[in-house]
Amino acid sequence: MGFDPDDISSNHSGNVPFAKVLANRFSRRDVLRGGTVAATGFLVTGMASGTACGQTTREKPSALLGFQAVPPSQEDGVTVAEGYSASVLLPWGQPLSSDGPDWAKDASNTAEEAAQQVGSHHDGMHFFPLGKGKGKDASRHGLLVLNHEYVDQTLLNTDGDEEITQEKVDKALASHGVTIIEVRLTDGEWRTVDSEHNRKVTATTPVEVSGPVPADHPALQADDPQVRGTINNCSHGVTPWNTYLACEENFNSYFGTADGSWEPTPEQNRYGINAEGFGYRWHEADPRFDVARNPKELNRFGWVVEIDPFDTDHTPVKRTALGRVKHEGAIITESRARVVVYTGDDQDGDYIYKFVGSQPWKSVRAKGESPLDDGTLYVARFDDDGSGEWLPLAFGEGPLTSDNGWEDQADVLLRTREAADAVGATPMDRPEWIAVQPGTQDVFCSLTNGEAGEGDANPRNPNSYGHIIKWHEENGHNTATTFTWDIFVLAGDPAYDDAVDLDEDSIFGSPDGLWFDPDGRLWIQTDVSNSVQNDPDAGYDNIGNNQMLAADPDTGEIRRFLTGPKGAEITGVVTTPDQRTMFVNVQHPGEETATIGEPTPEDPRAVSNWPDHDPDGRPRSATIVIRKDDGGVIGT
Repeated sequence: MGFDPDDISSNHSGNVPFAKVLANRFSRRDVLRGGTVAATGFLVTGMASGTACGQTTREKPSALLGFQAVPPSQEDGVTVAEGYSASVLLPWGQPLSSDGPDWAKDASNTAEEAAQQVGSHHDGMHFFPLGKGKGKDASRHGLLVLNHEYVDQTLLNTDGDEEITQEKVDKALASHGVTIIEVRLTDGEWRTVDSEHNRKVTATTPVEVSGPVPADHPALQADDPQVRGTINNCSHGVTPWNTYLACEENFNSYFGTADGSWEPTPEQNRYGINAEGFGYRWHEADPRFDVARNPKELNRFGWVVEIDPFDTDHTPVKRTALGRVKHEGAIITESRARVVVYTGDDQDGDYIYKFVGSQPWKSVRAKGESPLDDGTLYVARFDDDGSGEWLPLAFGEGPLTSDNGWEDQADVLLRTREAADAVGATPMDRPEWIAVQPGTQDVFCSLTNGEAGEGDANPRNPNSYGHIIKWHEENGHNTATTFTWDIFVLAGDPAYDDAVDLDEDSIFGSPDGLWFDPDGRLWIQTDVSNSVQNDPDAGYDNIGNNQMLAADPDTGEIRRFLTGPKGAEITGVVTTPDQRTMFVNVQHPGEETATIGEPTPEDPRAVSNWPDHDPDGRPRSATIVIRKDDGGVIGT
């Protein structure tokens, strides 16, 4: 895609945006050098580390970061820090079993074959151990579960997307969703294993719907009586009871219509629904995606989907109590015996949410019920004095009453964005991944970029580089309804923005993926849009291709650990329990990139040829495996 549709806001609520909050909170003279920003004395109280958030120091090297930083790169490959090695494990199109259909490098695989292969555009991912206990075997054998966010139809089909057919739509649907595959470390090499566990949850898989919006709700009565599939799965979550949460993000992108008389409703408009979608044009062949003919199909997407990777007979469940937004992820932590789920709604000008279970999760599970079906969904308001509040999205409270046009809690959850508008949530610069710091329970969120509001003293407006915020829930309890917040790091290049003091080892833009490893390293992955990647006019020529860095959240030190190939995003990261193997996803190498070119069916390698570098092949999203050459812990 030549642009990122997430950069276009559909929020016209008039709520005070985060940029304006920052403008009131900070001036440029408040921006402290050293990669983090803060106001003096801010957040000193209550920080578990004893250090004010943002008031960090680089006087001593971080004990967590033991590797030498790699420089930025514009090469068509993956580079990792010295002393580490990377190999490809799961590329798009690899068969799920040894007797499955082989990858066709000319894109001639059928839809039926694609359903038996690893999907495309890898994103969020988790490793579920199959070994016994927490011993060595638990880190040598497990299930790798990974999301497939979207497809590039130019690369997916031999003749691209000049004509849309049902077969092409079916192949694309089979390439979306979630792959579950068994992997094992054998003789020092990770390999896939033929297993009954190996399977796909695609955009056509039958699913259940649970929570305040049941499957028989009138808003879900689309043409097909069976609710099917999950789509545009971005990041993810993992429950304490060992299930996987796949998160539906840009579901609006697949819907459109050729009906010139169709106009979006206010609700559809708030979710970015329009006649063109993101240009997939599936509605030309499949009425399921024609928004004029089948409008209620829309309401079946935008949810968090729970999958049990160990139970091959398990039917995925859409958990509606978590709200209907463009879920970037669903990060779960436990507080006061209850589950707390954080999610960002990834569109410019949208919000950060939190779900708190109503009861201790173990007691709910003991009754045969889901802890994700009953609780309170909140949305965040950030105040300019550094405080914040979680605003409940509960029918009958505040403006969410029948007098104001709200029918019940199901209506609130179906129209989560509008409910958040009504209560006065803070519009953000594209809130993406969220991570909870081990020990402190502080919460970090990446804000990729955006133009959510105004403010001359705002660190950036427009915010083309993005930043990472951090907040501390009252008394360290993630169930709390108030918090204090700060900026953890201001991304960018000091050559173009003197408010940034990152150096060559740490400059980056558009933070996206965030993940804390068990030792407390914060891994940061980037998704600089291909419309500006390596473009000097956009201030991205020194930053290079997308990358992954590691940060010490206490000292503020950041180092670049990995750089990716041309046109790719780096996203999805997890280690085995012993932290001696890391899995990382490389998404959409070879996608259209303004500074390089545009792939075509005749020349799919115009931008990248990673990872195969086959003169007759095409670029492929893939999961890579990273190991330290001496067998040590990743990051040391």
